[in-house]
Amino acid sequence: MFTFLIVLVWGLFGAMLFLNIYFRVKVFKVYKTLVQNEVEFGASHLFNQKKMEEEVIPKYPHMEEEIRIFVSHIQYSMQMATVLIALITLFGAILMYYR
Repeated sequence: MFTFLIVLVWGLFGAMLFLNIYFRVKVFKVYKTLVQNEVEFGASHLFNQKKMEEEVIPKYPHMEEEIRIFVSHIQYSMQMATVLIALITLFGAILMYYR
C-alpha cells in the first residue's frame, strides 16, 4: 500500500510538473509578443476580468486575443501550481503516516 501511494503521488507530481512547465513555456511565448507590442497592465488586471475589459482591452484592441490567452494561461498555471503544492503536501503526509 505504501509503495502504491508513493508511486501514485510521484506520478501525479511528475505529470503536473510537466504540464506546468509546458504552460509556462506557452505563457512566455505570448508574453514575448505582448512585450514586443508594448502592452502594459498590472497584476490586478489578471484577476479582475471587468477591470481588464474596461481598462486594457480598449487601449490595445489589436492585441485582444493575445491578452486573453496570456491571462487564461497565467490563471491555469497558478491553478496547476496549487495542485502541485497539494500533491507535495499529500506526499509529506503519506511519508509521515507510514514512517
